[in-house]
Amino acid sequence: MPVSDIHIAFTMALIDISNLQQAAAAFGEARGWGKYHSPKNLAMALSVEVAELVEIFQWQTEEESRGIMSTDERAHVEQELADITIYLTQLVTALGVDLDAAVQAKMEMNARKYPAPK
Repeated sequence: MPVSDIHIAFTMALIDISNLQQAAAAFGEARGWGKYHSPKNLAMALSVEVAELVEIFQWQTEEESRGIMSTDERAHVEQELADITIYLTQLVTALGVDLDAAVQAKMEMNARKYPAPK
């Protein structure tokens, strides 16, 4: 998609995580976890969850990895992806990042850096 097409596609929000932000904040607040949710701790927790997802795929072939969702590991993959999403959302909130704007800016930058073949 040409850069101009990408800009047009971004006239509406790509990512709206406000409900997830509210739910994650309420969950943490109810348990008194807010004091532990510094950007440093959230980034470390996020990296641990990503590592747990990577571990599922560690010794699989490319073909096995593509079929993972048809195996007994499906629920495990979903749980790790949920953990990653929750921690990423909490980190975005803690840092005050507008994730939609950041994603749009990065995709526009990537479109200029890696133009699609014509």
